[in-house]
Amino acid sequence: MFESDEGSDMINIEHDYFTDEATPLAEIEAAGYHAVTLDFPAEENENHWHDFNSLLYITGGELTVTYAETGETCTCGPGTKITGTPNVVHREKTDGYKALIGIPVKPEELTQPINKPPPAPAG
Repeated sequence: MFESDEGSDMINIEHDYFTDEATPLAEIEAAGYHAVTLDFPAEENENHWHDFNSLLYITGGELTVTYAETGETCTCGPGTKITGTPNVVHREKTDGYKALIGIPVKPEELTQPINKPPPAPAG
């Protein structure tokens, strides 16, 4: 788990969490979230954050997540559940992966850009 000093902003990673899409779909529905299936291309992005909670279930490929605050890195493959809260600065690297994602609003209601740049350092 990647957690900020404040303790409420986090990315929680659970490997080998599910074996088929029934579990993620049930959890997304129970949370009252909207389910979205996405196929992400190869990418290495810069540090960013999101302004929404999310449940991400990797169904194919691999994703490496790096938590900006500590530099801690975790590689996630199929069966991994990633629970994210808003405002956690992180970056991602992948050769491509597929995921089932639960978000609290309809996809078209997400603010843009989805990957928000981190705030400038104070000073």
